Amino acid sequence: MTSISPDLLPEGFRDRLPVQAEAAVRVARAMLDVMASHGYGRVSPAIAEFEASLSARSGGATRSSLLRFTDPVSGHTLALRGDITVQVGRIATTRMADAPRPLRLCYHGQILRLRARQLRPEREITQLGAELIGNDGVAAASEIVTVAVEALEAAGVKDITVDFTLPDLVETLAAKALPLSPDKIDAVRSELDMKDAGGLSALGADAYLPLLAATGPFAEAVKKLRAIDAGGALASRIGALEAIAESLGDRATITLDPTERHGFEYQSWFGFTLFAKGYTAALGRGGTYAIARTDGGVEVATGFSLYPDPLIDIIAEKDENRRLFLPLGTLASKAAQMRSEGWITVAALDEADNAEALDCAFMLKSGRAEPV
Repeated sequence: MTSISPDLLPEGFRDRLPVQAEAAVRVARAMLDVMASHGYGRVSPAIAEFEASLSARSGGATRSSLLRFTDPVSGHTLALRGDITVQVGRIATTRMADAPRPLRLCYHGQILRLRARQLRPEREITQLGAELIGNDGVAAASEIVTVAVEALEAAGVKDITVDFTLPDLVETLAAKALPLSPDKIDAVRSELDMKDAGGLSALGADAYLPLLAATGPFAEAVKKLRAIDAGGALASRIGALEAIAESLGDRATITLDPTERHGFEYQSWFGFTLFAKGYTAALGRGGTYAIARTDGGVEVATGFSLYPDPLIDIIAEKDENRRLFLPLGTLASKAAQMRSEGWITVAALDEADNAEALDCAFMLKSGRAEPV
């Protein structure tokens, strides 16, 4: 068997050294503090669950993407989580089933993907977010979008764009305004998602072509969407989108792509994606959805997930070096004072220690922090 280098990790995994690890903690703390300030209580689900139940709550679609293994204790197949949202749903509908609604929960942890994605080569990914369980109305959606934007702002993200979508758009129109036979709904939805005008025409769905143009800056796109709204089928949806946009004010740029479905397969009437200038991939997404209850019913919910890993390296690179070297003989009271002023103190342990070798940008001289 070929030996593996002791410093080699599996593809898609990484170690974070002190600067990056400290930045990761600060980013997570800033985001979680925002959620806590809005009344979201933190839960911490288990990293592994029984594969059968985890897969069932995920709609079965993610089973092939879960890393599974046999539990030597129970003999059952376990799986490492690939998404924390479904675990929060389990907690809400089982252990917290009797908690008052709406129930506000937030979370933070690592998830594992069996295979990397093109834009995200990492397989171990940080996920954090908030779920508002028991309400999927306009007020809930407005709160969730606002909290998500505020969390990104707290982590130092600027120039945020929120892209709205309507995951059930085709079903809503197909019911009456723009009739489709049931066997064509999935195909039309797929062609709209791919922005394929030719594919729509080939399906005999030319009435759906104007939806492709109702994309872009929110104010302009929603006007185009309203013009398509034959018989008022989308009046409530459009009014809801406008209310959510108004609640954000000028905190973010708002765009609309009503036919976007990728990543929103399990959302109900509203979905959104979060982008920011300087980041190629989305930083998060959210929307309204339903959680299966143990009694066979469902419970509505609204939430979002953020994936802050792309922020961490950038933030770490911008960090100011506040490490202060304390020469031998520095009084403990003086060291404590400097820490209370925001310095990171690094004390010399012997005469061989020096500021430069210990990555300190400042040294304590005559009771003051001086640049090295």
